[in-house]
Amino acid sequence: MSTFKNKHILITGGAGGIGFLMGKESLEHNAKKLIIWDIDEGNISKSLHSLSDYSDRVFTHKVDISDPDQVYQTAEQVLAEHHHIDILINNAGTVVGGDFSDHPRSDIERLIRINLLGTMHTTRSFLDTIISREQGHIVNIASAAGRMANPKMSVYTGSKWGVIGWSESLRLELESHPNINVTTVEPSYINTGLFKGVSPPLLTPLLDAEDIAKKIISAIQKDKIHLREPFMVKILPFLKGILPTRVFDFVAGRLFQVYHSMDTFKGRT
Repeated sequence: MSTFKNKHILITGGAGGIGFLMGKESLEHNAKKLIIWDIDEGNISKSLHSLSDYSDRVFTHKVDISDPDQVYQTAEQVLAEHHHIDILINNAGTVVGGDFSDHPRSDIERLIRINLLGTMHTTRSFLDTIISREQGHIVNIASAAGRMANPKMSVYTGSKWGVIGWSESLRLELESHPNINVTTVEPSYINTGLFKGVSPPLLTPLLDAEDIAKKIISAIQKDKIHLREPFMVKILPFLKGILPTRVFDFVAGRLFQVYHSMDTFKGRT
């Protein structure tokens, strides 16, 4: 069982959305240090103000995780100042919507650099220390989109498929280190503004940000391998496993309207 008490927690994209909420939960669970990485200076300032009661335990860095040089340089600084990270939560991410044929090269490359490569490089920058200490917990925030195709979010979906495959492979590589855990989180749409305008599929309502943040913290404490929310996402691997592709397309696309959920997408401005 992982505990937050007296631990060093680092959260990417930790100044807003569920990243901020998970950080606050960590502090309320008596984390010794919360280290926030975020690209948005405005959100960093807001988060510091909101967490003023814990000011002596909160440390922030402006980091663009799409830039590997920034990632490794800032990781060196963190390790020099704090010596180690106990729980790393790879939360930072972005989304672009629309048909793949309409995406400019810049959108494709930036999303993959943030969602997939940024997650990998951040983990790699701390992994040697985690292994040398023979303890730690790596949490990768993927998505239900990493388990099934969805029109008008192909690049995002591709990035999250990559995160899930990499996260699962990393978990297996670290099996020889019993005190190092990897948790992969696969939620459906979360009501944070990132997916503003989406039409949630049937029986898959927008997830409440505070609720999913608490569930992620609980999953970390219980050393869960996967956290999938809500219920329909939990049974998704089973349905995909037993249904022929065209039948699954009919169920997901026509009955549950998953394939039309991005038709009204606007995103965060």
